[in-house]
Amino acid sequence: MSNTPIPIAIIGAGPAGLMAAEVLSTAGICVHVYDAMPSVGRKFLLAGIGGLNLTHAEPFEVFTTRYGDRAAACAKWLQGFDASAMREWAKGLGIETFVGSSQRVFPTDMKAAPLLRAWLHRLRHPQQGKPVRFHMRHRWNGNITRTDTSNTPTWQLEFDTPHGVQSAHAHAVLLALGGGSWARLGSDGAWQSWLRALQIEVAPLVPANCGFDVSVGSRTGWSEHLRTKFAGTPLKSVVLSCTDAQGHRFSRKGEMVITEHGIEGSLVYAASALLRNEIARSGSAHLHLNLRPDFSAEHVLAEVRHPRGSRSLSSHLKSRLNLQAVHLALLHEVLSKDALSDPVQLAQAIQHLPITLVATRPLDEAISSAGGVKLEVLDDSLMSRHTPGLFAAGEMLDWEAPTGGYLLSACLASGRHAANGALTYLHLNSRATTSL
Repeated sequence: MSNTPIPIAIIGAGPAGLMAAEVLSTAGICVHVYDAMPSVGRKFLLAGIGGLNLTHAEPFEVFTTRYGDRAAACAKWLQGFDASAMREWAKGLGIETFVGSSQRVFPTDMKAAPLLRAWLHRLRHPQQGKPVRFHMRHRWNGNITRTDTSNTPTWQLEFDTPHGVQSAHAHAVLLALGGGSWARLGSDGAWQSWLRALQIEVAPLVPANCGFDVSVGSRTGWSEHLRTKFAGTPLKSVVLSCTDAQGHRFSRKGEMVITEHGIEGSLVYAASALLRNEIARSGSAHLHLNLRPDFSAEHVLAEVRHPRGSRSLSSHLKSRLNLQAVHLALLHEVLSKDALSDPVQLAQAIQHLPITLVATRPLDEAISSAGGVKLEVLDDSLMSRHTPGLFAAGEMLDWEAPTGGYLLSACLASGRHAANGALTYLHLNSRATTSL
């Protein structure tokens, strides 16, 4: 590679990196994007397999609350690229969208690939600005140095490639390296120690939107019967409720899945931050499931008490309350024989079934990760306070959000925000805008 500095190097060809590249190239900056994978947007495409959830149509003031402790910071990014702006952006790529019954926003064909193809075509062949140059199979190896020998500081980066180690020189660097989940798609979190060496503080990466391992009595994990018969079985229209030691409460109706090790699914993901943090504090987290939330407690008790004659308990509960085999297995899992025979205890368990969680599933199984570059070490433009000219965006920043379009929204918005910051930085260092 040439030793002549390029204006900006973006490392990471996921949504945040691509959005940053679009902003900069449209502004007339020659952008070079580097990525370790053979093609761009691997995790983006995976996320769209079941239907690409672009964003969420709820009001902005509600939308931003989904980011928890980082709501204020994420709101700043999203002000420049909210849900309406994202839909207009997709429309500009020829992708129409619709709002589903849950207020989630999807492409009309539900697919990620057509959007990504249109996006890449526009980046490579823009109607205005400069084409983005992509360098695939270029894995940044952590080597990065900054020199100030001229009026414009220059960064030198090293990449491991199929043709050996290659270097690049840039006047600014924007990192969009993703989090730590789904390492096979490129987000392996290897950058954590490299940034710490640059005196950039990084919070450890932990699973977000993840499943959990359960504990039943003195045993970790489900019984052999439940594990072999019901792993992969969904629990629909249940209410999950939990309260942590600090008094934070979660209660929501939705769907989850019994797994070989415990539980997962959209309802669990929505509560995962509270549950994960409680396990970290206390060693375990406790939740309750209401298996029949649409019935009153009095109705459930009356149905349980109804004479069942010669019918088995499972047949009786299926007939009276439409409880399925998986519900009965869960009740058998946590109740003693005496409790199962007691209508009061059984009715209470149907609507208040206790589950104990003892661990998150491994980070690489999680949909996303929490932790990352602490926002306190970045300025308002997402540039490092300690090392000017180095920006970061996307999931590698220290924030998290539930599924539902919030993750992708903030990744794209942070990419735009960091790119605008980099654009200002480059204009202040006018030599960096030289076309190459």
